[in-house]
Amino acid sequence: MTSDRATQIAGVVYNPIKVELDVLKAAVAAEASAAGWGETLWFETSEDDPGQEATARALDADVDVIIAAGGDGTVRAVAEAVRGHATPVALLPSGTGNLLARNLKLTLDDLPGSVGSAFTGDDRAIDLGVIDIERADGSRDEHVFVVMAGLGMDAKMITNTDEDLKKKAGWAAYVTAIIASLRDPDELHLRFQLDGGRPKRATMHTLILGNCGSLPANILLLPDAVVDDGRFDVMMMRPGSALGWVRVWVKIAWTNGVLRRSKAGAALAGERRNDGDLRYETGTRFVARLSRPEEIELDGDSFGTAVAFNAWLDAGALTVRVPREA
Repeated sequence: MTSDRATQIAGVVYNPIKVELDVLKAAVAAEASAAGWGETLWFETSEDDPGQEATARALDADVDVIIAAGGDGTVRAVAEAVRGHATPVALLPSGTGNLLARNLKLTLDDLPGSVGSAFTGDDRAIDLGVIDIERADGSRDEHVFVVMAGLGMDAKMITNTDEDLKKKAGWAAYVTAIIASLRDPDELHLRFQLDGGRPKRATMHTLILGNCGSLPANILLLPDAVVDDGRFDVMMMRPGSALGWVRVWVKIAWTNGVLRRSKAGAALAGERRNDGDLRYETGTRFVARLSRPEEIELDGDSFGTAVAFNAWLDAGALTVRVPREA
C-alpha cells in the first residue's frame, strides 16, 4: 500500500484514443465498488504527454494502484514515471501489440476481468530496461523499456509502418513495413561491450535488447527471455544471403514460435545454438557506439536516431498487478 488512507483509491492513466471512456469508467466504478475501494481518479494522456506527467499527478495524489489503459506507449510511459516508486501498475490491454500483457500471459479481451484484477490481484515485481541514448548533437536522454529496445531493421520497420493502416489492419500493417525494411541495404556497424567485457566490433542487420521476447502472431523472438530474471537477452541478426533470411525465419517463426513453446517441442528442437545468421547473448549492461546515427525503437515506438547508447537492467524495478492465482 502507498498510503495510510482507510479507503484505497485507484488512479487510471488512460489514452483517450485507445479506450472507450464511458465503458471503461463504468467497469472501473463497478469493480472498485465491489472491492470496497473509494472513488477512482482519472488522468488523461495527450500528444504532448504520452503518460509520464499524468502518472506523476497520480503518484502525487498518493493512489494505491495505477491502472494503465492504453497501448504499449502508454504502458512504457507509466513504467518510466513509476520507476523508483512502490506503487503497483495494473494493465488494461488496448491497441495492437499489448506486448507486456502478452508476455505476462494476461487475458487481452476481458475488460471486466482485467479491471477486477487491478483491485483484487497479486503484485509481481518485474525488471525494467533502462537506456541512456546519445544523439548526433551530443545531447543525451534516458528512457525505460518494458519489453525491448531495437536498432537496425527492427527500428526501421517501426518507422516504416503506416499508422493509419495500423489502426485499420492491426498487426498485419507491419507486413508492408517489413518488406520496405528488408529492401534497405544498410547494416549496423558498431563497437560494443557486454557486461564490461572485451570491446568488440560487429556488423549486423538487427540488434535487440529484450526484457521479454513474445510478439503478436505467435512470434517468440527471444525464447529464453524472462521478465524477472535480472538479465536481458541480446539478439544479433545478420543473415548473409537469401537462404540465411530463410533460416532466420524458420528459427524465429517455427523453432521458437512453435516448438519451444512446449516441453516436448523444446526437447525436439534441442539446445539453442548460435550461428552466423542469428546470435543470442544475455547480460545486464550493453554499451555501444555506432558508425552513424541509426533509428532506435523502444517497445514498438520510434525514438529517433542514436549515435551511441548505454543500456542496463533495473532488476525488480516495476511492480505489476496480475490476476490472483486460484
